[in-house]
Amino acid sequence: MVRTLADLDRELIDCRACPRLVEWREHVAATKRAAYADETYWGRPVPGFGPTDARLVIVGLAPAAHGANRTGRMFTGDRSGDVLYRALYDVGLASQPTSTHADDGLTLHGTRITSPVHCAPPANKPTPAERDTCGGWLAEELDLLAPTMRAIVVLGGFGWQALLPILARAGWEVPRPRPAFGHAAHVELAGPAPLHVVGCYHVSQQNTFTGRLTPAMLRDVLNQARHLADLP
Repeated sequence: MVRTLADLDRELIDCRACPRLVEWREHVAATKRAAYADETYWGRPVPGFGPTDARLVIVGLAPAAHGANRTGRMFTGDRSGDVLYRALYDVGLASQPTSTHADDGLTLHGTRITSPVHCAPPANKPTPAERDTCGGWLAEELDLLAPTMRAIVVLGGFGWQALLPILARAGWEVPRPRPAFGHAAHVELAGPAPLHVVGCYHVSQQNTFTGRLTPAMLRDVLNQARHLADLP
């Protein structure tokens, strides 16, 4: 039987490979934030979100403790997600400008969002070992998306460092030395199919509140990637 993204997601949400992450995600889900005291937290690994034939993939860092770890959807329920989904809507890649919970009706157009680490880490900082352990999930997800995937936007240096070795092992020709991360950095990789990789500062509050990443900068990168992926 051919393995599908749905199969992968079902297996992913039961993963307990990283003890520190399991303990933290479950601790947060049990203690909760006061504003969400009446909600039931997801408290498990968060699968990717978006269509199975995506031409554009967005790679983040990891779920936020009271965002995706609460809602069960990537970049949903926190201010980083508010910025990202607004920009996706503005450039025509999302059906609505907000993402508040997993059943809010939001759909993405030709775009899938995932991350190199699928559990919320303490202080938003996964260890290199946790990144490498979780990397198998990202590798398999990208392999399943490979027939249609034409561009990847990477949010932040952590995702960039995690992604390039995975692409190299999957058969894409990553230059040596590896391209450096930077906002709007762009590299085209030969391989199973031509693949454009574009860097973008992460949509963290630290970046968006200080103006290091503005909505216009984010829209510009997403528009560039949308055209590279040949999305309408």
